[in-house]
Amino acid sequence: MDKLVAMQVFSYVAEVGNYGDAAHQFNISRTMVSKHINQLEAYLGIKLINRNTRQQSLTESGRVYYQECKTILAAIAAAENTLQLLAGTPRGSISVNAPVSFGNCVLAPIVNRFLLQYPQIDVELRLDNNLIDPLNNNIDLVVRIGELHDSALIGRHIMDYDMQFCASPQYLATHPIIYSREDLQDHQCLGFSYSTNASLSVAHQQIFGKRQFRLLSNSGLVLTQAAIDGLGVILQPSIVVKEAIAAGLLVNIDNLTPPESMPIHLLYKDKKLPLKTRTLIDFIVAELARAC
Repeated sequence: MDKLVAMQVFSYVAEVGNYGDAAHQFNISRTMVSKHINQLEAYLGIKLINRNTRQQSLTESGRVYYQECKTILAAIAAAENTLQLLAGTPRGSISVNAPVSFGNCVLAPIVNRFLLQYPQIDVELRLDNNLIDPLNNNIDLVVRIGELHDSALIGRHIMDYDMQFCASPQYLATHPIIYSREDLQDHQCLGFSYSTNASLSVAHQQIFGKRQFRLLSNSGLVLTQAAIDGLGVILQPSIVVKEAIAAGLLVNIDNLTPPESMPIHLLYKDKKLPLKTRTLIDFIVAELARAC
């Protein structure tokens, strides 16, 4: 048994309460997750987790052992970071969560350049539009669009989120002129599914109301292509549509005022960041500053 790996797997299951998530996190099977925990319980001679077909919960001994594991794993991470600082060479793995459109259009190219420059660092980039809590998930960095309300997290502003109303030249040429937002009720509109991102979903509903969309998607790239194909009007981030506008495939609808810009932050748990994480943050900030 690799005791350190078993402790890491157990701690993750204790935090998220799910073997499947742990399997994904460590790139192993659910059976292997169970094996690690079974071996740990056999070694300790105590039951750590109560299991049934639907959920898992820590035993009293499991809660005590989880706290001790957190302390030990944090100490190991601190020791590794100290050695990296001495050597001046960041290494290890970093997990990042970001919204789908921002991740595809902005973050992914930056991460690729980062990986080329830092061959001893691995990055897991997870893209979804749900609000992930770094405090209760094993995520190092979270990209959050909108105002911050959780004082327990540290946020670093990296850019602003601007949006534009667009449609294809062909669509605009064959439909009534759009003078104001009220005119959108007479047009085909393509809607974005914002999941649990409250700031964006509220703004979206204020503009479009509760209506039937020709196409509803949680991918800005999907909606942008649909607009290029002449299916209707979209409201999407400038970072998603700028290339299509530059190529003449989409036209910004000047008569429509988009929502106010929202800040984009990188969120993390602790000011005392590992060298690998701080290196990635600084790289992202420098790349965005260079692009502006």
